[in-house]
Amino acid sequence: MVNSDITFLTNEDERKLSTRLSNLLSKSNRFDCLVGYFYLSGFYLIRKSLEPCEKIRILIGLETESQVLKALQRAKIQPEFDFHSNSETVKEFSKVVLEQLETAEETAEVETGIEQFVRWCAEGKVEVRAYDKHKIHAKLYIFTFNSDQVDKGRVITGSSNLSLSGLHDNLEFNVELKNRSDYEFAAAKFEELWKDSVEVSENFVRTVKNESHLAQFSPFELYLKFLYEYFRTELNSPRELDQDYQPENFMRLQYQHDAVLTAKRIVEEYDGVFLADVVGLGKTYMAAMLARELNGRSLVIAPPALIDKNNPGAWQNVFHDFGVRGFHAESVGKLDAILKLDLSKFQYVFIDEAHRFRNEDNETYAKLHRICRNKKVVLVTATPFNNRPNDLLSQLKLFQNSRSSTLPNLPNLDNFFRNLNSRLSQYHRVADREEYLRVMRENAREVRERILKYLMVRRTRSEISRFYDEDLTKQNLKFPEVETPQSVYYELSKRENEIFTRTIERIAKQITYARYRPLVEKYFRGELDENTVTAQNNLAGFMKVLLVKRLESSFEAFRKTLGRFIAVYEKYIAAYRSGYVYVSKKKTNVIFDLIEAGDFNRIEKIIESEEAERYDAKDFDSQFFVDLKSDLETLQAIRADWHTVDRDPKWEKFLSLLKNEPTFQKTKLLLFTESKETAEYLCRRIADSFDEDALCFTGSSKLRMRETVIDNFDARAKPPKDNFRILLTTDTLAEGVSLHRSNVVINYDIPWNPTRMMQRVGRINRVDTRFDRVFTYNFFPSEEGNNEIGLREAAEAKIEAFIEMLGTDARLLTENEEIKSFNLFDRITSKETLTGESDADETSELKYLKFIRDIQENQKELFARIKKLPRKARAANNLPEYTNALLTYFRLGKLDKFYLANGENAFAQEIDFLEAAKILETDNQNKTSVGKDFFALLKKNQDELAKSLEADRETTHAPLSNRDAATKLQRRLFVFKPEQMQDFTDTEDKFWQDAISALRDGAVAKKTVNKVWKTVEKISDARGVLEVLKKNLSLNGLANEEPPPIKKQIKIREVILSEHLL
Repeated sequence: MVNSDITFLTNEDERKLSTRLSNLLSKSNRFDCLVGYFYLSGFYLIRKSLEPCEKIRILIGLETESQVLKALQRAKIQPEFDFHSNSETVKEFSKVVLEQLETAEETAEVETGIEQFVRWCAEGKVEVRAYDKHKIHAKLYIFTFNSDQVDKGRVITGSSNLSLSGLHDNLEFNVELKNRSDYEFAAAKFEELWKDSVEVSENFVRTVKNESHLAQFSPFELYLKFLYEYFRTELNSPRELDQDYQPENFMRLQYQHDAVLTAKRIVEEYDGVFLADVVGLGKTYMAAMLARELNGRSLVIAPPALIDKNNPGAWQNVFHDFGVRGFHAESVGKLDAILKLDLSKFQYVFIDEAHRFRNEDNETYAKLHRICRNKKVVLVTATPFNNRPNDLLSQLKLFQNSRSSTLPNLPNLDNFFRNLNSRLSQYHRVADREEYLRVMRENAREVRERILKYLMVRRTRSEISRFYDEDLTKQNLKFPEVETPQSVYYELSKRENEIFTRTIERIAKQITYARYRPLVEKYFRGELDENTVTAQNNLAGFMKVLLVKRLESSFEAFRKTLGRFIAVYEKYIAAYRSGYVYVSKKKTNVIFDLIEAGDFNRIEKIIESEEAERYDAKDFDSQFFVDLKSDLETLQAIRADWHTVDRDPKWEKFLSLLKNEPTFQKTKLLLFTESKETAEYLCRRIADSFDEDALCFTGSSKLRMRETVIDNFDARAKPPKDNFRILLTTDTLAEGVSLHRSNVVINYDIPWNPTRMMQRVGRINRVDTRFDRVFTYNFFPSEEGNNEIGLREAAEAKIEAFIEMLGTDARLLTENEEIKSFNLFDRITSKETLTGESDADETSELKYLKFIRDIQENQKELFARIKKLPRKARAANNLPEYTNALLTYFRLGKLDKFYLANGENAFAQEIDFLEAAKILETDNQNKTSVGKDFFALLKKNQDELAKSLEADRETTHAPLSNRDAATKLQRRLFVFKPEQMQDFTDTEDKFWQDAISALRDGAVAKKTVNKVWKTVEKISDARGVLEVLKKNLSLNGLANEEPPPIKKQIKIREVILSEHLL
């Protein structure tokens, strides 16, 4: 038992102030309290004890933190006044009440208490007044006892406000005064202040009933509030550029203007942005406008074609046209030269075709990462990632630390993406197809909702056509219609088909590719390195795919490639017989970078010409020589088969189209092939068959030939030339150039990677094209048949054979896109693949942004009313597809979350903005009360949000793998004791700590970390380790620059609104 003589109340154990208040109230007929802060949560806690009281008077000082701040601001302007007018006090009190209601706990019990308080105010049992003459910090509670009590009353004073924390939770110091003189002094002082205060009870009732979330709102009002809150940043952002300069004869397009404004805001907030509109919408122009808006010098890194000043669309030319000054543009192939520049001069880095840097495991990426260190980065790409989330992660790391990101509620990007990959790895692409696709969709949604919505500007043509139609019409601009790709089947005779099929089987099944993978367990007797084994197996797989691609490209290219394979094998076997085996390991990573870039001609040259390490033949199992000879025999047998084929059905089909296809007669033609030899072969055949020459451009073409391409095929060329009508090219021209004097793309090879199709068609599908329609033709091998269906079925069968026979190596065929034989044909013959968007009328966020902006600009009174709608606003609506469901919009700092609960399911479901918008979209203006299950459903939504946030916390703090080089390197640096670093200077001490911080934050490129770790893991002295760190990390800005500050994220969870679907 607590000693009843002790009058201190601390909220410890049995000395709870709430308990003592309740006890004293039980024998009181009046309760007066004077407080600096007003908290409805305190009233809820003691409301039952207040029921016997005849009169309750509350005098408050309006001293919330926001009011103190405003008072200070007023004092600077009007120092002679230290009080409000009565109307100002009433208005201030309303704000306090609304703040209290917004932060009150969302339960039926709390709201019942609030409703009771309102009712008592209306009945006169409770009176509330605000004292505004002086600041009040006192907390005084006066109890006037019933007449049957011996004492007149009691007083409690101290540190506790009338709040849940003050009455119950916090450690407080309050004292109960029992002397009659104390009671009478306090009562008299209270009466004095009461008479000099402002009555606000009526205002309280009016505020709660009409302005708080307890008022009734229509579904339409709630819908508008939903849009206002979600698009709050856009609605509060400037609508005009700071420097709205347009070059002469350049159209001022609103969609580009809006993209620049959004990108500028994102760059300033998150240090980087993806400019990712679909191809042909003018991303280079938008980037130039953005560079002009940003305050600082820019470094531009782009493909060589876009650094060539003879190209009208080159970055230098566009930046100059838009008045951008103080920039430096360099080719992506000259990163070493960039690293030698004074990088401190640049505040921004613009990276064109940024998707080329999806792979962070190579030295090229590591160099780019060093260049971007402590810069703000603009990534320009129409295809930031295909199917692998990690494609996006590597690009994110160019401006976000992967373990201390500034994205809302997502500090650890490494763990987030690792979690996505882990989910997907539980299912097999074929055996668990439905589950695999479901998880892929869920992962894509998470990436979109958690990352891209904050960092990406991306619109499709259909979105721009729909939501910027007025501006486009005014500019007399219309996007060309992209026609569905037309399939062209070249028919193999029975004998040609037999040889074709037998060749694929031999390539995929019989050849072991031993020459390209000698250092594997099957052959090599020495010590094996796991990375080398993997690299050599991958190289063998690539050579297999290369043969398949050359066979499908043209018989001419295949014969030449086959001849080189045979020559290489013959030399290799001769070397083996001389007692040596030559192994090439150095260029493996370079080769796979080139695979990513689609530069197969350079790969062949590297493999053929590279200097190799020499091993003794006796170190290899005899099976190695057996397989070498077997491969050579198979290659020679294939060559013998093809010596008997003297016809080229693919060329014959193409020749027929050139002569007879109406579309081909009216315009310039653009033909793509993956093989340089195919392009050169077709160029010769065209010259032999027509009176005109075709222009052939490949990776080995001279620079001046690029100028010829631009003069003849770029609509912006001045003056345009007409020396060539047909352009034959490899994917060297699939990115970075405009070729829109043509409106026909011919894919002479099967476009295994659908993304490449989009990039190719993007060369002619430009915003400033003069054509109304864009055509695409895809060539497929087939068999002699009588109808279109038979030809298509035969072509699909061949594609299936290619993919299924290649097995796991098929990923190299499609450049790592997750393509299966059953959907590849459909994808490469679909219009959606060419445009990067669906034909379906998919809902876009732009639709809703445009709607609320129209309200803002054209219905200002309505907008002002919606803006003032309180947090936690609620409405009820009837939707046939939902019964007794609740949609709740939560906010955590900058993070928006939407949950939908119903009475049937135990758990709520998280939905995205578009799903929520479709549910809330309405014109219903009837006001209906929410149903009795509102709070039970709200609790489900709150619980699911809590689970989600906890899962995020677990992901953020998940332990890193012991195999992670950054983790191992951090631990290594921590091992050294101060006495081992006594010879360090102050600068070196700081550098050491900066290195640890950078590793902890994920601010160093993976390749760099691996390189450093391999070097230092066996170094035992701190000085030696420091020198390695200096050599490899100094270019990352660790030595000379402060790392960017981590922006603190607000973690207060708010309910923005809820709609009860009855």
